[in-house]
Amino acid sequence: MTLTNNPPATKPTLTQRGSSALGDRIFSWWTLGTGLLVLAILGLILITTVREAWPAFDAMGLRFITERVWDPNPATGDAIFGALSFAYGTAVSSLIALLFAVPVSVGIALFLTELAPRRLRGPAVTVIDLLAAVPSVVFGLWGILVVAPALVPIYQWMHDVFGGIPLLGRLFGPVGSGRNFMTAGLILAIMVTPIITSITREVFSTVPRADKDAALALGATRWEMIRGAVFPHSFGGVVGAVMLGLGRAMGETIAVALVIGGATNITANLFSPGNSMAAVIVQQFGESTGTFTAALIGLGVVLFAMTVLINVLAQVVVRRAEARMKGSVA
Repeated sequence: MTLTNNPPATKPTLTQRGSSALGDRIFSWWTLGTGLLVLAILGLILITTVREAWPAFDAMGLRFITERVWDPNPATGDAIFGALSFAYGTAVSSLIALLFAVPVSVGIALFLTELAPRRLRGPAVTVIDLLAAVPSVVFGLWGILVVAPALVPIYQWMHDVFGGIPLLGRLFGPVGSGRNFMTAGLILAIMVTPIITSITREVFSTVPRADKDAALALGATRWEMIRGAVFPHSFGGVVGAVMLGLGRAMGETIAVALVIGGATNITANLFSPGNSMAAVIVQQFGESTGTFTAALIGLGVVLFAMTVLINVLAQVVVRRAEARMKGSVA
């Protein structure tokens, strides 16, 4: 047997160590700069929009948020700009979208990661990604031409069945046209489902295989394995996916503008027409001037503030829920 003498490993020279440290510092500065750049852009957007919207804020004061009337061209008196009706429409349509989209998206993600045959996963993922690439105006036109008329008989049936029940009767009230809160929420649900599904699928795929196998080896059923190993590990990521879908739903313009009805309205009736902040901006911005334009920009500021507030609250909920779930699993 012959022995080979391996040469001893050479230590990096001072020049090599210096260049490596310099590269690390450059990379650290670059990442810090890009992170600060994102915050600076968000800050500039907030500052410029608040400055442009200030005439409306100054004229209305706190009533800009609490007033439900929106009348930019009154017959007598000063114009009234109240964002409450549009904030209500944004919230209602977005919540309807999440109510339908989240269970479907989580179910699709679980199917693709846990149950689907390997030969089916690729085509299914491709179809979902293609659905996310469809322009929003296509969804809006499809909603106003096909979905809204087709849903009117269903809405009428729901009103006939639930209209006599005290609480449900207010939610499923009289039906006008198919352009209403419910139709807008359903269209938004279809639009945000690919986003939530794609992110949730990626989150589920990061669950360690050993955790799943350990749960199954202990006699857990597949559902018990998902509940005990998959959900606790991926809860924060799933909530993040839902928040991204909520942001898309709250900021959607053309599709919602076409199907929500365009009425300044606060009502519990989901079959009543309404409006959202993003939709009213795109509907009225072209004909606005002066304080009217400032009020529309102010709607954008309120929408931005709502989005930030919801994300902050979601992070608090995620931290507490993750701590509770990990504690229960342990």
